[in-house]
Amino acid sequence: MVQSIDSPDRRAAIARQVLEALPDWFGIPESREAYIRDSRTRPFWADLEGDTVRGFLSLKETSPCAAELAVMGVLPEYHRQGIGRALFAAFRQYALDRGCLFLQVKTVQEGRYPAYDGTNAFYRSLGFRELECFPTLWDEANPCQLYVMALP
Repeated sequence: MVQSIDSPDRRAAIARQVLEALPDWFGIPESREAYIRDSRTRPFWADLEGDTVRGFLSLKETSPCAAELAVMGVLPEYHRQGIGRALFAAFRQYALDRGCLFLQVKTVQEGRYPAYDGTNAFYRSLGFRELECFPTLWDEANPCQLYVMALP
């Protein structure tokens, strides 16, 4: 069940648990720690089954009319069970309730790493569209693909 998490310490603990279990996506320690640190102060949802964490999503409000899916992770044993879609639905509703007109997400450009090819396909399946690729925003080995979505 997806629920909003208010406690900064709980947010960070959930983010750490999930991100450390996903080294193919969050294997750079400095980046992973930044996601964990930033999740303490941002709107945050977790998918919990009882006390078991299955995944989370944190957003960044980038302007009065836009929000970014800042970081999302689902534990590997729960992939392809609809948890990412449920987390996204909570994020989308939050953005709509605040009058956002656009959503965005950044990931590594498709064709670089198999794990990210699935990530790109997932974002497209949610309705995101490719806007631009920034070849050196993160570094040359990880070109940043920006996806956007207009909200009704």
